[in-house]
Amino acid sequence: YIPRRRVLKGGKIVFAEGSMVVDCVIRNLSVGGARLDVPATLALPHAFTLLDVQSDRRYIAKVALRRGDQMGVEF
Repeated sequence: YIPRRRVLKGGKIVFAEGSMVVDCVIRNLSVGGARLDVPATLALPHAFTLLDVQSDRRYIAKVALRRGDQMGVEF
């Protein structure tokens, strides 16, 4: 188990070779994953690039769970 720290950061979910970008909010973050707030009605791929807008860091993310507008991802 890797502890996650609570954050409130702007994020972008980037997929389809960079042609699709969806805004999200990063709610918690660790070296191994994150919890995101995402649009509940939007279909998103299982794997994508997560961009932390504030630090300009990019993560290769895989969806671990999705519940409504909440998404847990692993890096």
